[in-house]
This record gives sequence, structure tokens and C-alpha cells, in this order.
Amino acid sequence: MSAHCQLTGRKPGFGNAISHSHRRTRRRFDPNIQTKRYWLPSEGRFVRLTLSAKGIKTVDKLGIEKAVAVVRARGGRI
Repeated sequence: MSAHCQLTGRKPGFGNAISHSHRRTRRRFDPNIQTKRYWLPSEGRFVRLTLSAKGIKTVDKLGIEKAVAVVRARGGRI
């Protein structure tokens, strides 16, 4: 599963891990990705979305119908 949100488009960020001695090594900041299943009444079926924590809040605010329309407009497959 790739670490990106289907709704918000959040992807991993990259930076440095800095130790106590101030040595720098590359690291990756992953978004909080969850797989959620929602009932889509217009199609009479469940859809499974890979969402960040903010994406889940966005679905709660907009509703699943609008959220699915946004994902499809971005070119996502559901």
C-alpha cells in the first residue's frame, strides 16, 4: 500500500533525523494512513478508501458522495 491519501493527496515528507551529537541522516515522515470502508448509497455498495487522518475528517464534513466525486475528479479509481 503506498503511503498517500486518495482524497487530500498527502504523501510522505522527507528530511533529516538529527542525533544528540548532531549527525544528520535522511528520514521519512509518513502521513497517518488508514484504510476505511464506507457505504455508498448511490451505487448500493461499500467503497474502500485509503485516507489520512485529515482525509477521514474531510469525509465526515463533506459526506461520502462528495468525497468520492473529488477522488474520481483527481483520477482515482474506486
